[in-house]
Parts: sequence; C-alpha cells; structure tokens
Amino acid sequence: MSEPLHWERDGREWPHRAASRFVEAAGLVWHVQELGEGPVAVLLHGTGAATHSWRGLMPLLAARYRVIAMDLPGHGFTRGRPRRGLTLPGMAEAVSGLLEVLGAEPELLIGHSAGAAIALRMLDDRQAASPAVIGLNPALMPFPGAFAPLFQSLANVLVLNPLIPRLFAWTARREGEPARFLAKSTGSRIDAEGLRCYAALFGNARHCSGALEMMAGWDLAGLQPELPAIAAPVLLLHADRDSAVPTRTVERAAKLLPNARLTVLAGLGHLAHEERPDLVAEAIMDFAPIDA
Repeated sequence: MSEPLHWERDGREWPHRAASRFVEAAGLVWHVQELGEGPVAVLLHGTGAATHSWRGLMPLLAARYRVIAMDLPGHGFTRGRPRRGLTLPGMAEAVSGLLEVLGAEPELLIGHSAGAAIALRMLDDRQAASPAVIGLNPALMPFPGAFAPLFQSLANVLVLNPLIPRLFAWTARREGEPARFLAKSTGSRIDAEGLRCYAALFGNARHCSGALEMMAGWDLAGLQPELPAIAAPVLLLHADRDSAVPTRTVERAAKLLPNARLTVLAGLGHLAHEERPDLVAEAIMDFAPIDA
C-alpha cells in the first residue's frame, strides 16, 4: 500500500490551513475546514479533488454562512473507509454521519461534479426538512451512450491494478503535467495555488487510488430514477466550456428535477468555481438569499 498524504508535510501551505481540524465520525478521520457563522452551507468536492477546491469560494460564502468543507473518503487528508465503500450511497451516508457529529443541520448542500450527486443522494437519507441543493458543473447522468458499460469496466480494471495509481502519480509529478492534465480534462485555467495543491494530490498514489475506486463504484444510473421525486429547490450551475460534463446531460437532469433551475456561465470550464469564485458566489446567494 502506498503512503498517504501527511498533513504536517503535504499540508503545510494548504489553503485556509488555520480553519482545518480532524474529526472522527462514521468510522473515518476527516479533514474538515470551517469558516463563518450563520446557516450551514456544506461544500462537497468532486472526484480527485479536496478542500483546496473551495479556496476562493469558501471565504465569500462565509460572509453569510457557517461553511463546512471536508476531504471526501479516499481523498486528500481524510483517512478510513465508509461502511458501504466509496460508492454514491456510501459517500452520502458517511457525510451525513460527519454532519451529525458536527451538529450541523445544512441549509445548503453545494456539490461540484460528483459532489452534486452526493448532495442529492443525501436528501434521501434525511428525516428533517430538505436543504436546497446547488450543483456546480454537476455530474448527475451516466456516461452517455453505448460507452457507459465500457467506462465502468475500465474503471474497475484500473482500480484492481495497484500499479495504475502509482503510474498516474509518477506521471503527475512531472513538471507542468498537472496544468496540462487539468486544462485538457476540464477546460479550465486555474491559479498557481490551485495547481500546486492538485500537483500534491495527483502525485500521491493513495489519493489517485481513492479517486479511481470512487469512479469504479459510482452508480449514476441508480440516481436517475430518484430525481423526479426530489422536491427540494435545486440550482444547476454549468459552464459552457466544461470538457468533462456535457451540457446536454445537465439539461436532462434539470428536466427530471421538478424544482430545478439551470444557469449557464459563459467562458468557463469544469472548475468554474475555482476560475471565478465571485460569479459562483453571486449566483448561489441570489438563489438562496438570507432574510435580514
């Protein structure tokens, strides 16, 4: 087994390090960050990312909310394994367990990419009133067309081969490789701090293995029939240069969700919330204003 990321070494210059702590919940030790006071807004990053993804958006939302972000299981500095594995139900259940320990009743669930699917899946597990959901470049539909079974099979093969995460991590440690990979796979151009954090993550085989396992266990086909039953207000915020999630799949999801609004941001990619956190924060606050 490869070595995990170490907080005192790899996290020394992590964005919002002073807001970080480690919390035991749901059988894991979570890396959690909190900023601000007020109604709770929970941030759920996408596959392969970590809390650094919210470095620009988090302080903007903290002006109105108690903002909680965490490294999802298998990612970043969080340690342990959910009871149901790195599957969509397993992730949703584990995050709900963490929020219970934190005493946090969310008013907003904000998920990027696969994090949006976790947010919607969490609604099924709740007994209390459902929070509003914001999906940022949301990955809510299965991989399109006849390639879906092939994609799932390939992910399973990759996660079973322990050499694959090590090879990916070795490649990611080459100078300039994280920037090239992100530009090609997301359509986004992000700042130097973000690239430094992604380089640390992608250069760690344990993190890469967690991301691959999450992809292999992801069942969006199972989520799709549940979407019409979700009555909570949903904002789907998509970027027109997203090279990871096709716009047509977000449009399909918006039609299935009975109380959804779709907004498209021009000129941004899959990491739009990292490119222009100000625009994303404005859209979120317009969608879910707080009464004075």
